[in-house]
Amino acid sequence: VRDLYEHPDQTSFDVLEFKDGRVYERYSQPQLISGAPRGRVWSFRDVTRGRLLEGQLRHGQKMEAVGSLAGGVAHDFNNLLTAIMGHSSLMLAEMNEQHPLREEVVGIHRATERAAMLTRQLLTFSRQQLVEPRVLDLNAVVQPMQQMLARTLGETIEIIIRLASGPLPVRADSGQIEQVLLNLSINARDAMPEGGSLTIETARLRLDEASARVDLPAGAYVRLSVIDTGVGMDEETRLRIFEPFFTTKDRGRGTGLGLSTVYGIMGQAGGSIEVNSEVGRGTLFDLFFPLASGEVEPAEEPAAVALPRRGVGTVLLVEDEDSVRTLLAEAVREAGFRVVTASHGREALRLASALADRIDILVTDVVMPGMSGSELARLLAAERPNVSVLFISGYTADELIPGSAVGSAQAFLQKPFSPATLIGRIHELLEEARG
Repeated sequence: VRDLYEHPDQTSFDVLEFKDGRVYERYSQPQLISGAPRGRVWSFRDVTRGRLLEGQLRHGQKMEAVGSLAGGVAHDFNNLLTAIMGHSSLMLAEMNEQHPLREEVVGIHRATERAAMLTRQLLTFSRQQLVEPRVLDLNAVVQPMQQMLARTLGETIEIIIRLASGPLPVRADSGQIEQVLLNLSINARDAMPEGGSLTIETARLRLDEASARVDLPAGAYVRLSVIDTGVGMDEETRLRIFEPFFTTKDRGRGTGLGLSTVYGIMGQAGGSIEVNSEVGRGTLFDLFFPLASGEVEPAEEPAAVALPRRGVGTVLLVEDEDSVRTLLAEAVREAGFRVVTASHGREALRLASALADRIDILVTDVVMPGMSGSELARLLAAERPNVSVLFISGYTADELIPGSAVGSAQAFLQKPFSPATLIGRIHELLEEARG
């Protein structure tokens, strides 16, 4: 301001940030009377909402970039885990209970399963996890979790559940909602080392243009709130909690993937999440799901499938990762099938054209150099319309498997998986095709 009085003919611009979060741009220009500056004109513009949108856009772009990286890492890592899990499964099948190395191999297998859980969390964060959304009642998912949460959180934490009356239809994957609640509850437990209370609430609400959040359009929503009485967090921590591998826990006590997984799940469900917290005053997570239209769909019970002991037929196996291809081919061949292997799509088409015998099922990786698995399936179906298809991949994004004309016997198997799981899935598809 002193400079303006010393230089009355200059214009100025600055930004005012208030403690309540409001942000204003302030402009000042000289007021000229008879060509001489005789005063100043000040103008103020409220840019609070715009600044908030800019911040959320930058945060979203950063999370998207990290998500793409996480998805790529998970894909490559799942290929390695498939080989490790497969070889350990084959070794265990050959070892009796008294084998001196059996416990070591069991340890390798269990470690692989834990690693697979981490990659699934990475894929969820990057929104590449295959989900099966349906219209479900949120209350019906939350209520049965009370006993499991009580066992998980311990006796020092009181669990309070308040559910809105009537069904709350949302379109989501029930398993993912359970994972969201479990991740948030475990974080709440760690924030209450001396005990406390965890409250889970559901509500139906409508956001109009005035009350709608900047990242949600106006409309009807279902809100799931998770409230703890823990130590809370400062603003700097709150702004980073959804970043993968960011954690405030001691080394060895957390992976930093719990909340980033929640963030990815809410993105897949088309919802949003808000966090309010103060140091020493606990934390509130509000999760907003769009209210779904239509009737609540009942959960499907998996049908038991009787599998034959030995396989009959020819399997065309296409996998660009050498170690995975070798392992899977050995397992499928041991199960009694004839196996033809290829390292990429063009090689597979060439082998199929030269093969006079029937090909019963194509087992193909989805992401391969030169030609994708879905493109390979489409081209192979033009020559052999009755072939069944089983897609496999370390990725699990829905767009990896677009609709194609390869017949109804299509399926997807996410890496890592055991040889037994692969053999079982092949049997299922062939039984469906023959039936």
